[in-house]
Amino acid sequence: MKIIAYSYTNPLIETSPDQNSWGWEIDQIYDDLGDRQQLQQLINDCKQQPANYLLIRRLEELGDTLEQINQILHQLETIGIIIIATEQQYTSEYAKFRMELLKLFQQIQYQNRSRKIREGHAKNRLESVPPPGKVPYGYRRSKGKYIIDRSISPIVKDFFDHFLLYGSLRGAVRYLAKKYNKKISVTTGKRWLINPVYRGDTAYQNEEIISDTHTAIISREEAAQIDRILRRNSRLPSRTASAPHSLAGLVFCSQCQCRMTVTRVTQRYQNYEYLYLRNPQCPQNPKCRAIAYQEILEQTIAIICRDLPLAVSGINFPQLDAIKNGLNEKIVNQQKILEQLPKLIETGILDPETAKLRSYKLQTEISQLQAKIAVLPPVNLRSVAEAVSIPQFWLDLSEVERRFYLREFIRQINIIRCDKNWELELIFIF
Repeated sequence: MKIIAYSYTNPLIETSPDQNSWGWEIDQIYDDLGDRQQLQQLINDCKQQPANYLLIRRLEELGDTLEQINQILHQLETIGIIIIATEQQYTSEYAKFRMELLKLFQQIQYQNRSRKIREGHAKNRLESVPPPGKVPYGYRRSKGKYIIDRSISPIVKDFFDHFLLYGSLRGAVRYLAKKYNKKISVTTGKRWLINPVYRGDTAYQNEEIISDTHTAIISREEAAQIDRILRRNSRLPSRTASAPHSLAGLVFCSQCQCRMTVTRVTQRYQNYEYLYLRNPQCPQNPKCRAIAYQEILEQTIAIICRDLPLAVSGINFPQLDAIKNGLNEKIVNQQKILEQLPKLIETGILDPETAKLRSYKLQTEISQLQAKIAVLPPVNLRSVAEAVSIPQFWLDLSEVERRFYLREFIRQINIIRCDKNWELELIFIF
């Protein structure tokens, strides 16, 4: 008994199946990529030496139209081959007696229409045409590309600048509503921050990104900083990320292993307020006592000024530089290959369609490499650490600005209690 298999793959929208995924012992596999030359070879081989069974995934792989599919089925069945569609309820040995065959052809017709739509979207991706749908706020379409809408793009840029300055998503949303009367939800603001369009890139539904397809509203450095802030804020409770006090969400009690909250205490007829760090949910009996907020803040600053340069000096910057240089070298190599594609088309080595597909894959690989570079620590971390290790630097900041820098370097602050005394342990991010 001879069993053969056939698969057709459109390289624009799918990848070739694994040859070991059929689940049968296959004598020979015919695999077409983009055209159906192997299908014709299969028919010619079967005319000389017929196979018993032909495995295919779906009937629509035999042709682009129902007429072509019917013609191929008739040729194969005339030879005497039993066709089995592994992903559809079809076996040619019994299909002629089934009423479901008509329904199957209707399904094939629907799948072909869907495939043509996906092929159209895939061809647009090769041309770096933006995906269908609503244009992101701050841009408009022009000749199949995104261009900046000068009338509203300053609003988006101001939103990003405010977030970069204070590191608060909710604060940036409130800022837009107050200054521009532009009301957006926090969810929308989060989508703006992570949307590749504002960085000059185009993202598609298959999660592939092509870099530098249009003018960006924010720079690569600003985008990397936004990503660091978002990763940093993700470790904190949602409302703590925009709290007005710089220590909010960072302080833990090592005795009860709970996060400390900032509590305000005021006196009647007095404008002055007292701030404390306490845990209202403390399971200890008696509960861990509250500690004055200002005392924790002052000692935190003192420890930062003492320990931060030592912590930064422990980072292997030569290794980071080597990683970054290696990624940049790969990007340069990919860009050189891109520059060679027009020559390969002129010499006939590549046809235009294959060259476009290769160009698309190279551009997505370059975007992935750039994303890896963006998550690396900033190269100027050592100089920044030296600057923030001066006590006067912290004293000159507002509480909101102080919050930004504390979260840039500190992952957690532990209060270690000893009788009536306590001391702090700072855990840095790096």
